[in-house]
Amino acid sequence: MGSFSLLNIGSRAMTASYAALQTTGHNIANASVQGYSRQRVELATAEGQTTVAGYLGRGVDVESVSRAHDTFLTREAASTRSLAAMDRARMESLRRLEEVFTPGELGIGHAAGQFLNAMVDLASRPADDATRQVVLARAAEAADRFKGASQRMDAIQDDLSSALRDGVVRVNALAESIARINQKVVSMRGESQAPLDLLDERDRLISQLSEKLQINTVTGEDGAMAVFIAGGRPLVMGVSTRSLSVVADPMDPQRVALAMSEGEATRILDNGFLGGGEMAGLLRFQNEDLMRGRALLGQMASALVGVVNQQQSFGLDLNGQPGGHLFFDFHDATQDGALALVQPASTNPTTAVPILEIKDARKLQAEDFTLTFVDSNWQITSSVTGQVFKAGNDPDGGGGPELAIAGVIQGPGFNVDVTGLAVADTGNRYLLQPVTYAAGLMRRVLDQSSGIAAASPVVADVGSTNQGTASIASLAMTKSGAAVTAAATSVGPVSIKFRTDGQFDVTDASGNPIPSLTSPLDWTPGSPLNIGGVEIQLNGRPAAGDTFTISKTTQPRQNNTNALALVALRETTFVGRNAAGGGGSTVTDAYASAMADVGVRVQGAVTSSQISTAVANQAELRRAADAGVNLDEEAARLLQYQQAYQASAKVLQVAQSVFDTLLQAAG
Repeated sequence: MGSFSLLNIGSRAMTASYAALQTTGHNIANASVQGYSRQRVELATAEGQTTVAGYLGRGVDVESVSRAHDTFLTREAASTRSLAAMDRARMESLRRLEEVFTPGELGIGHAAGQFLNAMVDLASRPADDATRQVVLARAAEAADRFKGASQRMDAIQDDLSSALRDGVVRVNALAESIARINQKVVSMRGESQAPLDLLDERDRLISQLSEKLQINTVTGEDGAMAVFIAGGRPLVMGVSTRSLSVVADPMDPQRVALAMSEGEATRILDNGFLGGGEMAGLLRFQNEDLMRGRALLGQMASALVGVVNQQQSFGLDLNGQPGGHLFFDFHDATQDGALALVQPASTNPTTAVPILEIKDARKLQAEDFTLTFVDSNWQITSSVTGQVFKAGNDPDGGGGPELAIAGVIQGPGFNVDVTGLAVADTGNRYLLQPVTYAAGLMRRVLDQSSGIAAASPVVADVGSTNQGTASIASLAMTKSGAAVTAAATSVGPVSIKFRTDGQFDVTDASGNPIPSLTSPLDWTPGSPLNIGGVEIQLNGRPAAGDTFTISKTTQPRQNNTNALALVALRETTFVGRNAAGGGGSTVTDAYASAMADVGVRVQGAVTSSQISTAVANQAELRRAADAGVNLDEEAARLLQYQQAYQASAKVLQVAQSVFDTLLQAAG
């Protein structure tokens, strides 16, 4: 009995030592495998037996093989890796965007400045064809710079969309692999022991998945792991998965969004719930940074095209005709290829579309707006500042379903006419983009140099009998088709006569008041005379009875008044003015500000990426320190288990000798 017990103890000891040796060797073999968790043999003292001599032990049992795994450290490593991947993806994309805003002579600001500088020579030689050709060339170059920058942003968008599609393929493949491992884990759980290497493999897949999207995991009692994304949407549930896809953004078809299949339907994921991961970083760059860059360029393009075309319309070309557009008016909805100012959501229940009209390109802001029906009224909301602009009140004051939705919403530089929208359309949403994609449509449309309107349609002269010190400093047109201009060019010279109190009267060639002007008009010394679309700046002070005349330009080839107004645009703050018409920037300053805006975003992204990467590395080091393999420790254990195995063998040898002795004694 004793010898058999000793044999059993020795056998169990050898089995335990061999299992420990095998596990240690497995650890050493996988020391360099990413995500491998160190394994160890869990031993327990075998239940002893009671004898007359006392309670005798029966050796050791191998209970299980476990792995060094801390759920908290593993989740922390995956979560921080997700944030680091998001910051890295956004940083790399922002660096590409920064290259679009080129400084120096290759930049848009320089090209726009050179175009306006060319007007200086035009003002000096308004009839010189070579000078006019230079103006056209500079205009084309400025337009090409804007368009080229827009095309580079389009390329960034295309690459971003491709990266997201590749990411979706990878995420779907990882989800399917996790589901397959779940199936194996569940089937092996019936054997009472967890398949450790499969659990490690699943953790590796979870780690790779977290680099694409931030995820949450829940492990069930059967060992299967559920994976959730976007604030709780299930990607993997046991052995089943849901697939992701890249679809067009429902509000802006030029952008993309992530969607998840739910049976027969496809639901778009809210970007705000994606959290982290490379794909979340790409979407954040697309929806915030890239759109901001587009809007900044579009704002400059819209303002430059608007003021130049408007100033052209104020003047006369070499043939004495009103100036036409120098640049393509992409805000004119009647033109082929005009800018799409309103984007109806693809989910709208009706096809109605409101009308957006640009009123003042100088007041357009670098932002999009959403038009929605809220609290019985239409309103637009800024995507940048959150400012809300509302339509008029209920016309009849009655409210209710019969509400006649009427009125015009005044936004910064534009109006939105919602009178065409009915009660059935109140479930609709619209994205308003007055400037976002404008830069890509910019081009020069004036090909004839003679079409540059350097001359003003009218000139101003000082009366020959004036007694005051006032002289004409400058004349500028502020309105096309003004009443004074019409009277001066069709009837005859318009007369301006000052009174004793600084007021003045304006009459046509027949001595009759101009219908649209109410005499007398007020004048403040130092301020220009604003007379129905004509602005005259005086030097000195006029005396009572002094007169000035506004007459038709008879020699447009020798007149440079409108060219001087174009020259003045160099120092005019016509980009991004406020609602009152003040503030704003010159086009070159606006470009410098845009470069600074993007530069600040890049620096912020670099800093965020450095910090999140450092945090992720520290989290991985903590996880690896807890679960990783230390070869020195394993080598020491290898010697320990080898000695234990040899000692167990010695026990068996002694037991065999005892058994042989008993047999001899019995024989």
